[in-house]
Amino acid sequence: MSQQNNVPAGIALMLAATVIFALQDGISRHLAGAYNTYMVVMIRYWFFAAFVVALAARRSDGVRAAARTEQPGLQILRGLLLAAEVCVAVFGFTILGLIDSMAVFICYPLIIAALSGPILGERVGWRRWMAIAVGCIGVLIILQPGSGVFNIWAVIPLISALMFALYGLLTRYAARRDSTETSFFWTGVSGAVAMTCVGLWFWQPMAPSDWGWMATLCVSGALGHWVLIKCYEMAEASAVQPFAYFHLLWSSILGITIFGEHLRTSVVIGAALIVAAGLFTLWRERAQGRAR
Repeated sequence: MSQQNNVPAGIALMLAATVIFALQDGISRHLAGAYNTYMVVMIRYWFFAAFVVALAARRSDGVRAAARTEQPGLQILRGLLLAAEVCVAVFGFTILGLIDSMAVFICYPLIIAALSGPILGERVGWRRWMAIAVGCIGVLIILQPGSGVFNIWAVIPLISALMFALYGLLTRYAARRDSTETSFFWTGVSGAVAMTCVGLWFWQPMAPSDWGWMATLCVSGALGHWVLIKCYEMAEASAVQPFAYFHLLWSSILGITIFGEHLRTSVVIGAALIVAAGLFTLWRERAQGRAR
């Protein structure tokens, strides 16, 4: 992948990706509220797998080269973990709504920072640990575990964030020996195989109008990944990653305007702490990268 240095274009593509992913979340919530989550995710993965195979087929060395890896177990584990995370996340949308789910889920970069030491052997300094602690306080403010209104289902997006963080760490680990194209291929194919084995048992007839939404979900998923790939081709990840938090803004707008959700004060305060901690962590990574 040829790296360019066009930061404004990279930021624009990242913002476009967050809009697409937020729309994808809204459609997922609608469909999973009417049909089984496993079936919805399975159909989405069918299109995703077709997309990655088509990308691999365009390579001069073909699909076989894209699938070639010396660590198939790790690649399959990554694919299974992401497929399971998508199921948990979509289920959380139907239980908690978009706003509360995304407000907690955005803590995943902090979980990655916390686990990068024991899993990848990376050094995590005291400043990052302070940022992680602030992010944890933000999550606790959102979940309100000590209050009488605590909902046990509120831990679903936290589980989703942990799973996505582990997926991200495994992706970093796999990148030491495999290319981005190889990891992307195994993500789509292994996830599609796993979801087919599960989702076929939960097949439900779908209304014609909802097939239109399903098609939109599939296309938006592939488009979002393509835009994200182009984003990282245009600019360094450290320059555009802070704008990924706009995903929470668009999801909140959808939740309020389409699904009638309410924005709680505790969610605003907690999400602000998580975003601030995440931005600080990204800044530290960028500063240390320049110092090397």
